[in-house]
Amino acid sequence: MATHVPPSAADPVWIGEGVVRHRRLRPHGHAFEHPTWFLWLPMHRLDAAAAEAGLALNRPGWIAFYDADHGDGRGPQTGGARAWLHELLQHHGIGDADGPLWLHTYARVFGYAFKPVSFWYCHRSDGALRAIVAEVNNTFGERHCYLLDAPAWGRTLQAHKRFHVSPFCRVAGEYRFRFLHSDSGGQRRCVARIEYGDADGALLLTSVSGTLSPATPRRWPRLLWRYGWHSALVIARIHLHALRLWRRGVPVHDHPAPPTNTVTGQAVTAPPRLENPTP
Repeated sequence: MATHVPPSAADPVWIGEGVVRHRRLRPHGHAFEHPTWFLWLPMHRLDAAAAEAGLALNRPGWIAFYDADHGDGRGPQTGGARAWLHELLQHHGIGDADGPLWLHTYARVFGYAFKPVSFWYCHRSDGALRAIVAEVNNTFGERHCYLLDAPAWGRTLQAHKRFHVSPFCRVAGEYRFRFLHSDSGGQRRCVARIEYGDADGALLLTSVSGTLSPATPRRWPRLLWRYGWHSALVIARIHLHALRLWRRGVPVHDHPAPPTNTVTGQAVTAPPRLENPTP
């Protein structure tokens, strides 16, 4: 299990290929898993790393990354997503996340991206993990962040749910986050798990996992061949599974107004433990 991510002047863009899993426990069980791929970006040297990998950066391309898809939508002319993230951390009293900054996120494919959740891994200058920001988007065009202070790989972290994501869940209850990162025998893997539960216990178990490998210009056409229009598939699958839940009679809840605060901090008191294991 990795405890540090040493800073390096040669950190590449990584491509993760793996599986996204989702399991609903009640009132009707519903589960799926889909193949997926994602970017693991060294935001501390993104310009150089993107050029080395042949990744389109803030410009049109078959596969691209845009700063404006994150945070408050600012572009590179005003510091981009990295500047937004550092301002967020400073505002919440985290001033020592001055080391490597990695972003686990989906790319734009053929000009379109929907990013249900992106994870910002913020390190100190010595490479120790300092904070994680889970940046959540819903299908209504709204965005919210959960700031997890003083995390550790493998440790369970909690936050109160404050943001509407699915019409099949109320804005109540708790999230439990757990992040894993390993480098064994030259093979790097990452896992992000999110459990959601309310007063009645565990409700949703989700995870995204993958094996990481360095991006090269030759990799992008292969990803398009294997996964097609991945960004469009993400949003299409969300609506397909929503239709299935609706047809099975899962109650639909009204869309509440978004929270006034755009950032929710870590729960001070740990919520009740969710008894069901993660997938």
